[in-house]
Amino acid sequence: MIDQRNRLGENYRSRRLVLGPRDVAVDLGTANTLVYVRGEGIVLDEPSVVAVNALDGNLLAVGETAKRMIGRTPGHIQAVRPLKDGVIADFEICEKMLRYFIQQVHSRRWAKPRMVICVPSGVTGVERRAVQEAAEYAGSRSPAYIIEEPMAAAIGAGLPVAEPTGSMIVDVGGGTTEVAVISLGGVVASQSSRVGGDEMDEAIKQFLRKERDVDVGDLIAESIKKRLGSAHPLTQEIRAEVRGRSIRTGLPEAVAFTTREVREALEEPVSDVVDTVKVTLDRTPPELAADIMERGVTLAGGGSLLIGLAERIRAETGMPVWMAPDPLTAVVEGAGRVLEEFSRFGEMIFGDDRE
Repeated sequence: MIDQRNRLGENYRSRRLVLGPRDVAVDLGTANTLVYVRGEGIVLDEPSVVAVNALDGNLLAVGETAKRMIGRTPGHIQAVRPLKDGVIADFEICEKMLRYFIQQVHSRRWAKPRMVICVPSGVTGVERRAVQEAAEYAGSRSPAYIIEEPMAAAIGAGLPVAEPTGSMIVDVGGGTTEVAVISLGGVVASQSSRVGGDEMDEAIKQFLRKERDVDVGDLIAESIKKRLGSAHPLTQEIRAEVRGRSIRTGLPEAVAFTTREVREALEEPVSDVVDTVKVTLDRTPPELAADIMERGVTLAGGGSLLIGLAERIRAETGMPVWMAPDPLTAVVEGAGRVLEEFSRFGEMIFGDDRE
């Protein structure tokens, strides 16, 4: 077995370890896991990927090291994502991954911090309990607190969630798109769709497979999405080239495509995101809809960084659209703020304001 600490510890040597059971907030995302420690801020941001030995189940790598192994492992090593569509797909591996991340920020293994963990708003009771149990098995004080991602993202984006005014947040993550209208500390209308960045990556892979007879891996598809993907016509369309494996010959092959073709490939998942926003607006009371028309829609999550997505939502809804100050960290920043001001947010969100 590869020594975890020798193999993975390099990323964390410069970080300060928490000496006591300080409160921790975790954004357990399909694509990335972020950890916020009360009084410290964000101390960890790693891909939600684990490499395991298929023969004995031992962990070989976690996070960025494991992500680099995707598509490059021998038969006895598997690089897996323990979360799919925002929920736990492999409980045992997810618990090990979460435990490892918590150990990176806590020097005392016996310390049991209070933990706030984020989940999609559309999860079932069973899925919610699975996340709670994984957190507790990983070392959280019982009970682990659960906060829905749209509420956390809204708080992290600085929206006035406790005021009697409507605030709309659109959180486009790796596995889900969460849309919610929040007022007076509660969710008034919401819609969750299990479409996000991963679906966009898959759409690009399918396009290259069907139109160019080339197979590419997840990492290449993600890179194409980030660099060349768009949701709205560009002022200048460009051509690009990608290398993959030819379906016809099985040999490496380079193929060309345009940003227009990538946008057309992304049309279905992008339309799903926009439709999720429209459905939520349709369910919003008129008074709050008027507030949103004045204040605008706030975007968060890594998927919101798709070029032209804000313009597409603005064009199809007629609403002003803004980006959160830091879309990638809005959810965990919001959960962290709940920890920092637990006496203020605890009763509102969890029905518990005990420090």
